[in-house]
Amino acid sequence: MRLYDGKASKEIIKLCDDLGYTCNPKILFAPDYGVPQIRKRVFFVALRKDLGRFEFPEPLLSSDNYIGCEAAIGDLPTLEGDLGGIELPYSGSTFSDYQKTMKNGCDVLFNHVGTRHTDHVINVISQVPEGGNHKDLPPGVGDSRKFNEAWTRYHSKKPSKTIDTGHRNHFHYKWDRVPTVRENARLQSFPDSFVFLGTKTQQNRQVGNAVPPLLGKVLGNKIKQYFKNES
Repeated sequence: MRLYDGKASKEIIKLCDDLGYTCNPKILFAPDYGVPQIRKRVFFVALRKDLGRFEFPEPLLSSDNYIGCEAAIGDLPTLEGDLGGIELPYSGSTFSDYQKTMKNGCDVLFNHVGTRHTDHVINVISQVPEGGNHKDLPPGVGDSRKFNEAWTRYHSKKPSKTIDTGHRNHFHYKWDRVPTVRENARLQSFPDSFVFLGTKTQQNRQVGNAVPPLLGKVLGNKIKQYFKNES
């Protein structure tokens, strides 16, 4: 909403007003709505003026019970000594409500393909503590990537960092590798039955550019209430 000093937001609101709609923008925080990922996004919802002002859904969770990475992806194959595959039989066992929701009876695991790292990269990742980043590395280690969130290892009990369109700066909370497309999809709240096509780069772009489905569902259900009031 601060883009161009707020001019873009004001222009959208004015345009909606000229067309006979009220527009109520708000920044939503994904973990508040059951998504195991630190992600803030602004949503603009416009309603016809006679329907009043749209009221966004209240948070479902608080920081005390946000879903962490382990609860989200801890049941997936570790890929230790194995790069996985495009389509695998699900051989794990769910141990959280979130995992059960994502599985939803699906007995196939799609897009769980690991990345082949060099020994040097694996060595650097292994020195990053859980929840840490490049600032926690010894002097002279990992210097090629010491910027912002580089060499960031997720924390098992906390939501992941924002899933972006790349996949090489964040690492699994336990294993010394980048997350797979399926792990990123889980952290974005895509159900396991959702299959991503194209190259791995294209798949990661699809995951990273998306609105988390669980967040979209909560928002969509709230919008539906205004349609019910119309009937």
